[in-house]
Amino acid sequence: MGFFLFFFLSLLSLASSASRVDQKTFIVRVQNEAKPSVFTNHKHWYESSLSSVLSPSTPTQLLHVYDSVFHGFSAKLSPTEALKLQTLPHVIAVIPEQVRHLQTTRSPLFLGLKTTDSAGLLKESDFGSDLVIGVIDTGIWPERQSFNDRNLGPIPSKWKGQCVTTNDFGSNSCNKKLIGARYFCSGYEASNGKMNETSEFRSPRDSDGHGTHTASIAAGRYVFPASTLGYAKGVAAGMAPKARLAAYKVCWNAGCYDSDILAAFDSAVADGVDVISLSVGGAVVPYYLDAIAIGAYGAAEKGIFVSASAGNGGPGGLTVTNVAPWVATVGAGTIDRDFPADVKLGNGKVVTGAGVYNGRGLSPGRMYPLVYAGSGGGDGYSSSLCLEGSLDPDFVKGKIVLCDRGINSRAAKGEVVKKAGGVGMILANGVFDGEGLVVDCHVLPATAVGASNADEIRQYIDSASKSKSSATATILFKGTRLGVRPAPVVASFSARGPNPETPEILKPDVIAPGLNILAAWPDKVGPAGIPSDNRRTEFNILSGTSMACPHVSGLAALLKAAHPDWSPAAIKSALMTTAYTVDNRGETMVDESNGNTSTVLDFGSGHVHPTKAMNPGLVYDITPMDYVEFLCNSNYTINNIQVITRRNADCSGAKRAGHVGNLNYPSFSAVFQQYGKHAMSTHFIRQVTNVGDPNSVYKVTVRPPSGTLVTVEPKQLVFRRVGQKLNFLVRVEATAVKLAPGSTNMKSGSIVWTDGKHNVTSPIVVTTQQPL
Repeated sequence: MGFFLFFFLSLLSLASSASRVDQKTFIVRVQNEAKPSVFTNHKHWYESSLSSVLSPSTPTQLLHVYDSVFHGFSAKLSPTEALKLQTLPHVIAVIPEQVRHLQTTRSPLFLGLKTTDSAGLLKESDFGSDLVIGVIDTGIWPERQSFNDRNLGPIPSKWKGQCVTTNDFGSNSCNKKLIGARYFCSGYEASNGKMNETSEFRSPRDSDGHGTHTASIAAGRYVFPASTLGYAKGVAAGMAPKARLAAYKVCWNAGCYDSDILAAFDSAVADGVDVISLSVGGAVVPYYLDAIAIGAYGAAEKGIFVSASAGNGGPGGLTVTNVAPWVATVGAGTIDRDFPADVKLGNGKVVTGAGVYNGRGLSPGRMYPLVYAGSGGGDGYSSSLCLEGSLDPDFVKGKIVLCDRGINSRAAKGEVVKKAGGVGMILANGVFDGEGLVVDCHVLPATAVGASNADEIRQYIDSASKSKSSATATILFKGTRLGVRPAPVVASFSARGPNPETPEILKPDVIAPGLNILAAWPDKVGPAGIPSDNRRTEFNILSGTSMACPHVSGLAALLKAAHPDWSPAAIKSALMTTAYTVDNRGETMVDESNGNTSTVLDFGSGHVHPTKAMNPGLVYDITPMDYVEFLCNSNYTINNIQVITRRNADCSGAKRAGHVGNLNYPSFSAVFQQYGKHAMSTHFIRQVTNVGDPNSVYKVTVRPPSGTLVTVEPKQLVFRRVGQKLNFLVRVEATAVKLAPGSTNMKSGSIVWTDGKHNVTSPIVVTTQQPL
């Protein structure tokens, strides 16, 4: 309640000076069952409610009306009007809109992935042919071969969606593969004015690349040969090659607006999708103020699996987004393929890097003058980052230029260097970026180097300058390298836990491929994603948790096709409990940013394993009522809970039943505040459902986090039939550790149930905090 009180006190302080100029978009939750009979439909009722708080001269305009995942509407209001609306008896909440952004590692423009899968799962699910994946993103480029409908059966009879046609998105844009396409821009235009239709399409067509890329990762058809600029040659295929696609365009040049995102969820659920894939994120707020969490809950309650990207705020902690427990939150890992492009320095040293380029290159065997952009005079900060207009052509012409990462996109830096006359670029990671290398299709010969190698190159330039000699270098492009070890590695940018909203729910849930991945790309966008790039390619390589998310969306479609009776929670459980944490060297996955061993806060339950997820043995299922009890134990008010769940909650039973960590989640997270206590303890109650073999006996193996005692009762679960549910209790005891005020100590272990055939693995994390 405190947040709403603060919010409306803030509105009051603004109200005296507010005018229609101060408007912003609000999402309004209404008691649906309270509609007076005098109104023929909800829209008329909402318009009447809105007109009652507006001045007589102000036109009443609803941006969206919601009725599948949410009861209510969105509208542009001044703070005073929002405050008045909140006082109406049938209005439950007035939620300020948030602007979200695509979660690729490229700032303004975006991309994705290529995948393979196990024959068993693909065969069992008929490649997902009757399942529909809804992709909420930047739209789609329907003519790409990844979206052809050759040999696909009729459109599933349950499908109620439509293909919205416009001048640039004709009736033949959809087919038996792309069976639905819509766009939502009312929220975007309410905040930004009418869109510029010379730079973006008022249609489901993708003018960005991100949506085309993510859709083809989830469900692209087999396309051969596939490559970008001659790199990553091979077969391109999505995770569920026969699944149907529906594109919901909500992201525009200025971002993705909550009111439009919620409208897309509303339509996708009504249309009949089975899976929703969302590679978009923003700030973490309480679930009752989070349009994505609200929309995803409405979808999950209807049996729709929702996967979302974890965010690209890594490698720092507490950066994970889209953390609601009814969402599969997906981080990013590497695959065993990279694109080496090393820097050879004039002193003979070779520094490793990564890049792709196939244009007019550097002359073989020739060394070029090398300069650091930040030492070229003028504003050293702007020039060090190679910002637009910051480089002196006299300083960089004919040279390879070292640019620091930050502010503008990596591809834009290459364009700045090229415009100023540079012949090549070395893109230097900062300390925060660590050693993670992301490749881009640059407009000039360019490579990316990690923070330590960047320091070595700067030191070489400095020492050459001090000895009055010229620093020189060249870039050695080595094409595509396969069989890279170690892999997978947790991508440097992948957002990390702990969960900022509910530390007792471990996030991210899993990781999936998200670094330097090949997927479909639109025809009118160059592979560098910048306006000056006139090259055209059917596929493109790029990176982000945006690309990891649709891998899991496609896998979820395959699992749903193979197990039609599984709930979204059961599918997520299967993906989590069969995930692996060991790389192709047989060691725990490492963190790309520093080369150290990664932790559960980096990878959650681990890297998805499609074949094993098909047959997990046991699943941790969760019902909508379980989520209501979780929200009760999160100390949300009845009003807060109603905003999310559209139902009146009785929290008395939930509070008696335990604590927020007792949600039947496939991972365990205990958080202790020390407060001078020496010994601390808690418990978890879990229920597992047998989806493996009848007459199976599972025995538990506990690997407790160091310094803790973890006991499980009973130690053996005896199942007589498939579908049988059994409970177990986990007790965790921890001893206080010496910590500075405000600091935290995290240790992890695991709980594994095995019947000799299946290993059902859950991470357990114990966090002790020393309050300030």
